Amino acid sequence: MTTARDLDPDDFGFDEPTTDQSFENALANARDGRRLTVDDATELLATGTGTPGIDPVRKERVLELADRRRAEAVGDEVTFVANVNNNVTTACNTGCLFCNFKDSAHAFEAGSDVDHPGFTKTPAESRAVVEDALDMGVYEVCSVSGLHPAFALNDEHHEVLAAHDDPASEVNYKPPEAYTTDPGTYLEQMDAMSVGGVHLHSMTPEEAYHARRGTDWEYEAVYRELADAGLDSAPGTAAEVLVDEVRDVICPGKIRTDDWVAAMEGAMAAGLDTTATLMYGHVETVAHRAEHLQVIRGLQDRTGGITEFVPLSFVHERTPLYRHGVVDGGASHDEDELIVAVARLFLDNVDHVQASWVKSGDAHGLKLLNCGADDFMGTILSEEITRRAGGVYGEYRSFDDYVEMITAIGRIPVERSTDYRTRRRLDPDDPPHGPTLGPRADGTPLLAGRGPDGREPARVDD
Repeated sequence: MTTARDLDPDDFGFDEPTTDQSFENALANARDGRRLTVDDATELLATGTGTPGIDPVRKERVLELADRRRAEAVGDEVTFVANVNNNVTTACNTGCLFCNFKDSAHAFEAGSDVDHPGFTKTPAESRAVVEDALDMGVYEVCSVSGLHPAFALNDEHHEVLAAHDDPASEVNYKPPEAYTTDPGTYLEQMDAMSVGGVHLHSMTPEEAYHARRGTDWEYEAVYRELADAGLDSAPGTAAEVLVDEVRDVICPGKIRTDDWVAAMEGAMAAGLDTTATLMYGHVETVAHRAEHLQVIRGLQDRTGGITEFVPLSFVHERTPLYRHGVVDGGASHDEDELIVAVARLFLDNVDHVQASWVKSGDAHGLKLLNCGADDFMGTILSEEITRRAGGVYGEYRSFDDYVEMITAIGRIPVERSTDYRTRRRLDPDDPPHGPTLGPRADGTPLLAGRGPDGREPARVDD
């Protein structure tokens, strides 16, 4: 497996893309409502591949067109959700070079003297997190975790994995008793977090692969079992960039593009809604980003089950890619704005595009809402992955924060359900604001100055 130490930045790199299209023709295609090609998207993302850098005048033309398309497609509402993150474990041996969330699973073994900042929660501990969040009015639980070697789908899966001659090396498996804390099975964790009518959003394609490793089980069957245990929808994360030559550099131990697509198709065949993501701003080119968008659009053409597209700007500061000199930074604000805009124009079959205040901060996140985005994430209440990579923009938001920010840019704040099928407009003249869509929500403000762990909300001025 490739590691960061194997990568010499002088030895790898992708050629700057060229196309048979021009920027002006690509923009005309978008303006006239024609379905864009990969070459069209590449030209728009680059503001013309024939000249280096991003042309500010051309960029604004793309952004203005995307913002008009957003208004035509979904109107002036900006949606958000009352949610909490409950990441079960940071134990992971996959070795993704863009990630600082994981900790080596060896450190979690019984008797290990390795000092680490990670954690593993039992199903009972996960349930306690959700119960506390429900009492605050939350109605969505997001759970994305490391690939703990003791994690298995169910008891049968434990038996299958243990039967291998060398399960640790063959199927990345060690029994729960090898570790200080037993994470339980995936089904037990789903059952624990699916309480009180909450919506459980969990099990990325990578986690689904982990939940079937060493078997010939179909993704659809795995997701059906997870759904029976309480899973309501699946996040399309672990996508990073859905081009295998990029994955070979940043996440060589992860599933390939075809397997990611197969997992998403399996989740939707099992009746689950999904999302789709792109993690950009590291080693990929704008052509890779365009190819990624084509994979997402094709998947949506076949399934229709993707509720939103979520661009995720690479946070580099504490990642192996940055520490070993493979990258010297992340995406620029111009790139952030263009990926949101081109996603709106290219993904003509995905209704919602999200802007991330966790990745971008308040001011820039609001700017992205004027580049084609119409969703502004959720209250989060606990955000570990971006923070551990070096993110500084806080970990949670109140409804009052949302109302103030969204109305400040002339848009309409709307509380939504995870699947967007239930919505409630909030009146800025009737504070304080709190969630009402949750099973225990009565409009009481979600936060009264503190998050669920008692910490003051992090605030960073842009």
